[in-house]
Amino acid sequence: MAETADVVETVKQGYAFEGAAIELGALLVGDEPKPEAAVRIPLSMVNRHGLVAGATGTGKTKTLQLMAEQLSAAGVAVFAADIKGDLSGISQPGQESEKLLARTKTIGQEWNATGFPTEFYALGGQGSGIPIRATITSFGPVLLSKVLGLNDVQESSLGLIFHYADKQGLTLLDLKDLRSVITHLTSDEGKADLKELGGLSAATAGVILRSLIGFADQGAEAFFGETEFDTADLLQQRDGKGLISLLELPNLQDRPALFSTFLMWLLADLFHDLPEVGDVDKPKLVFFFDEAHLLFNDASKAFLDSIAQTVRLIRSKGVGVFFVTQTPKDVPDDVLAQLGSRVQHQLRAHTPNDAKALKATVSTFPSSSYDLAEVLTQLGIGEAIVTVMNEKGAPTPVAWTRLRAPLSLMAPATAEQLTASVQGSPNNAKYTEVIDRESAYEMLAAKVQAGAEQAEAERQAEEQAKSVPEPKPRAQKQDKSMVEQVIGSSAFKQFARSAGREIVRGLFGSARRRR
Repeated sequence: MAETADVVETVKQGYAFEGAAIELGALLVGDEPKPEAAVRIPLSMVNRHGLVAGATGTGKTKTLQLMAEQLSAAGVAVFAADIKGDLSGISQPGQESEKLLARTKTIGQEWNATGFPTEFYALGGQGSGIPIRATITSFGPVLLSKVLGLNDVQESSLGLIFHYADKQGLTLLDLKDLRSVITHLTSDEGKADLKELGGLSAATAGVILRSLIGFADQGAEAFFGETEFDTADLLQQRDGKGLISLLELPNLQDRPALFSTFLMWLLADLFHDLPEVGDVDKPKLVFFFDEAHLLFNDASKAFLDSIAQTVRLIRSKGVGVFFVTQTPKDVPDDVLAQLGSRVQHQLRAHTPNDAKALKATVSTFPSSSYDLAEVLTQLGIGEAIVTVMNEKGAPTPVAWTRLRAPLSLMAPATAEQLTASVQGSPNNAKYTEVIDRESAYEMLAAKVQAGAEQAEAERQAEEQAKSVPEPKPRAQKQDKSMVEQVIGSSAFKQFARSAGREIVRGLFGSARRRR
């Protein structure tokens, strides 16, 4: 009994914060919850990032829902990828039941059914949500290389292609724009330009072009283009609550790299645009990165370095990032070291790989009185091992926690509810229309057409000259100076138009939005 009292008092003091906090649940001792020992995350520490992990079916999505609700109630905007559609119920009040109320009572939770302001998005409009797109220019070569599965040499070559397009003022909005630039560089007309791009071979350019064609055949055309999504729309409040933005990801198994990389583009775009705010009482936005292992699988070193740098620096912009995955080993060490909060659901040890993952997970926690290798396999659904960063930046005591129940619907919203929400959103009209303005594809097509017309005009002039008697010599005008010839040339005029237009690129080689 004395030992139990010591555990309760340790957790009670360790999670007694002065400022606002997200309530996760209550300490569990044996099978008995201790409501007086509440387990929480300081709101001011949420932008120090975190990890929600656990085997499939152990309650990770409900934990995400619980945290998103409380962040919204505190006026903090939330973004999450809704991979299975389970999170859509957060927009609707939950359903009361005897079992639910019995659980919440034991952990000291006052439960009242509540829905939260929610916006639904879908990549390229492939789903029921508001269409969300990015331009190729803003996406950048590093992220696109990850999507295409390019090696380091090909990634570097793609960077040169983007550099060429930037210099020439060839706007890359969609996949056909990028394909047209590569086709030009590998054509007879573009040989001189290709030669000037040291380090880019025609063979490598051809490989990238074929990858893009295959990518387009998978239906990726819909994800790139305009109207491009403005990430500032994620930072909204409605009726004093933070807006929860959910991105629908249908057919994830067909294009996992595209979906995970698109989420990273959103985060990089936020990083580029948001001002520095330093340490704040609460974050502006919390970004939940579900199925995080997809982001890191087969990633290049440059890509992983950029992720680590983004996570390290974006907290000073008031953004917190939580990775949601099965085990901590899914996340690279450089990123894992920056995650201040850990909510670890049950792990299984049925195979040698499971046992290895369990051992690795235990090593990521501070020392405690628990035998974590045993406890992590015994956790029930809706239970987790928790440690967070306290207000002084030190880790809190490790606590076996029975988590609170979400106040919103713990099931998908109906199709009718989703349709009504999307159609009633002001962002629907803003992003539904597809714009195809003049860009690299049209510019290069016009250049080819102009070249063909000029060649035809020269041929006709030459034939006409043969049939007309040669006129008597007349005093010729003084030849233009070399400077006058250069200034009057079409090449100089094009340079003048595009001078200063090279895109400023930051993390991931993605373009900074100019609002």
